[in-house]
Amino acid sequence: MTFRSLSPDSVHGRQAEARRNDLAVLDAARDVFAERAEVGMGTLYRRYGSKTELLQRLCVLAMEQAIEAADAALSAENPWAGLCHYIRACVEMRSGALASLAGQIETTTEMRGTAQRSMTRMREVVDRAHHAGSLRADVSVLDIAWLIEQFSRRAPDSVDSDEERNVRARLLTVALDGLLAPGATPLPGRPPSRARYVRRWSA
Repeated sequence: MTFRSLSPDSVHGRQAEARRNDLAVLDAARDVFAERAEVGMGTLYRRYGSKTELLQRLCVLAMEQAIEAADAALSAENPWAGLCHYIRACVEMRSGALASLAGQIETTTEMRGTAQRSMTRMREVVDRAHHAGSLRADVSVLDIAWLIEQFSRRAPDSVDSDEERNVRARLLTVALDGLLAPGATPLPGRPPSRARYVRRWSA
């Protein structure tokens, strides 16, 4: 596939919206590789045969980073501190930012295997905090996964980046306090469905 820059103004309706979404995803990819790999996008386009292949690799990289964060959390002496470290690290690296690709690209064997390892590690981090009595009992693993996804989303471009980081840090602290046992208010509804969470990635 050839990677070309097309103006969203040249197409209309749903095509224009799809184009804007594609460009937003590619911008996110540029951010990730500029910060982590220090390589140009031209190098990436030569390395990966298509946009889909590039995005599949990005998903794997994001999950591998989350696994590293979980390993660090599991090595922490205090289970609650480990859980907070894990959530903050995942939000900082925006590990859930590519969740918007769910159902848009084909999932590979590598993606599925890495996702399983990532979920297993996260469950270990959460179970450890539960067993220590520091994480409220009605919070599930998928509550944590959804929390990370929500905080991984980028604010509108009009928001100053420093202010965005400041607000995100404050609100994340509020959210982490809300995870502490025993919890002042029972959580409404039912725990998130694992089947629905996984089904999103069925392209």
